[in-house]
Amino acid sequence: MKWYHYIACFFAGAFLANFVPHFIHGVSGELFPTPFSDPPGKGMSSPTVNVYWGLLNLVIGYLLYRAGKVSAAHKVGFIVFFIGIVAMSIMLSYGFAGIHHFQQ
Repeated sequence: MKWYHYIACFFAGAFLANFVPHFIHGVSGELFPTPFSDPPGKGMSSPTVNVYWGLLNLVIGYLLYRAGKVSAAHKVGFIVFFIGIVAMSIMLSYGFAGIHHFQQ
């Protein structure tokens, strides 16, 4: 694998991890922050915006997954893919900590 495949593997994991919270909140009908909220990443976006944002992350993650040639046969690429998931998951946990998304 070439060096840029590893970058694609990492960001595939990051985008696929970012897909999860936005899509889940969106299909659950809950408000949740997106880059399109006011202020970006802190204010609340509608469930529909979250579904679209989640699906865009899924598509980008899938394209990067394919471009990175992620497979169990390329163990280092597979590990880098999971490092991307872990890194984004931890960043999201810190970034969304304390945000109240159940407004009444």
